[in-house]
Amino acid sequence: MATSETYRDFVLEQLGRVTPVTGKSMFGGVGLYAQGLFFALIAKDRVYFKVNEVTRPEFEQRGMEPFRPFGEDSAMGYYEVPADVVEDVEQLQLWMRKAIDVAAATKGGKSKRRKRAAFAGGGVRRRSRVDLRHRQQSPTDRDY
Repeated sequence: MATSETYRDFVLEQLGRVTPVTGKSMFGGVGLYAQGLFFALIAKDRVYFKVNEVTRPEFEQRGMEPFRPFGEDSAMGYYEVPADVVEDVEQLQLWMRKAIDVAAATKGGKSKRRKRAAFAGGGVRRRSRVDLRHRQQSPTDRDY
């Protein structure tokens, strides 16, 4: 999944023309962040944007492939961005905005799912005030 420094710099420059972007090296590729959101990645000198069920068809219509880090059965929620889009800042702005929006929606959805799972018994149960009031005091809890 190695990425050349030249391609990394080119993509960061292009994306930076739209909005501030940071790149973090990870597993031989680069994770791309805008507005604190992981919205894209670079792998093997290709840039991939985060997609959902609404934005995916636009990538598929252009013949773009999903990011598959572990082979054919491992497609993730990222699709390759067409080269002409990366090179044209006006098009890039539209595609990038959608990817950032998808990342924002996904981030919100994940945290809500985690909270529901924890509340449903999937995480640590927090004691309510009622629980604490009715708890028997041990000798170390008492004030002397």
